Amino acid sequence: MKCFTQLRATAAALIDQGKLMANVDTDMIIPKQFLKTTERDGLSEGLFYDLKTRPDGSADPDFVLNRPAYQQAGILIAGDNFGCGSSREHAPWALLDQGISCIIAPSYADIFYNNCGKNGLLPIALPQAVCDALADQAGGGNMVFEIDLETQCVIGPDGVAHPFEIDPGLRDKLLTGMDDIAMSLISEADISAYEQIHQQQRPWLTPK
Repeated sequence: MKCFTQLRATAAALIDQGKLMANVDTDMIIPKQFLKTTERDGLSEGLFYDLKTRPDGSADPDFVLNRPAYQQAGILIAGDNFGCGSSREHAPWALLDQGISCIIAPSYADIFYNNCGKNGLLPIALPQAVCDALADQAGGGNMVFEIDLETQCVIGPDGVAHPFEIDPGLRDKLLTGMDDIAMSLISEADISAYEQIHQQQRPWLTPK
């Protein structure tokens, strides 16, 4: 998992009928037909497939990530309750494969939020009004946003800084690039010492 410290990137906003899309579920992020693999490469093909593809299979030029100004976007701005639905880990995988490493939304489904942290994707929660303002700025196309995880701040193209809160454990994982397994291995010596003491004190529990 890559370390996440700072990011300078353009942002794409998921807009529907003039508003940020709320309740974007994991099946919308990556439909079930793309879950047949455990490989992470290539999953961007299925990212928002039903939104970006016309019924005849051709690309919809009106979908934001199909527009030239947003095809290299590293930040996604969305509405409330992003990532609801099933717990599929392919959702953050597909976003990362697209090149998106940060999401900004008012709130997230808990399982999706935790899956983001396990895979190096930064989910930032900001008030709806702030998300709306950032989405308006992103609408200009090729507008650069700055994300600083160390200072916990989002800076829009207008130069205004927006502080955000984040779970300290998730912040540490992202800053160090360490997933759950790597974090547990920090205490490998203590774990081994405990296992030895436990075996000596309770030998009848040791498998033969």
